[in-house]
Amino acid sequence: MAHDFLIFDFGTNEEIAQQARHKVEGWTQGFRLGKKMLLKFEREAAGDSSESAKDDEKPASSKKKSASKDGAAEPSANVRVLVRLDFSDHEKLSHQRWLDRIPTEEPFKSAKAEIIRQGQPGFAEAAELFDSLS
Repeated sequence: MAHDFLIFDFGTNEEIAQQARHKVEGWTQGFRLGKKMLLKFEREAAGDSSESAKDDEKPASSKKKSASKDGAAEPSANVRVLVRLDFSDHEKLSHQRWLDRIPTEEPFKSAKAEIIRQGQPGFAEAAELFDSLS
C-alpha cells in the first residue's frame, strides 16, 4: 500500500486548522474514502518548547470550553495537521490526484506544507508521530 503524509503547519491559527479538519471530513464522507484519508492534530504549547502537548481535536475543544468558563485565556499553541493518505497499489491515480489537490485547496494554502512520501528520509519519524497521536 502506498502511504504518504502531508504535514501542514498552521502556526497558532486554530480556526484555520479546524476548517481544514472539516474539509477533510467532508471529502472522506463525500468520496467514501473511509480510512484512506486520515487526519490528526499535533499541538505544541507555545510557551513550553521542551514539552509538547499532543492532542486530538476533541480534548482541545473541551479545554477551550473550560478556559472560557473560567474567563482565563488559553495560551496559543502551535498547531500541525497530519494527513495520511493510504491508498492501495491499484489506486495510484487517485492517490496522486489527492496529493496534488490537498495542498492547493483553500484552508491548506495558507499553511506551510510538507509532503513525505514512502521511502523518503523522515518517513519513519512521520509514521511514528502519526501513530503516537490519538
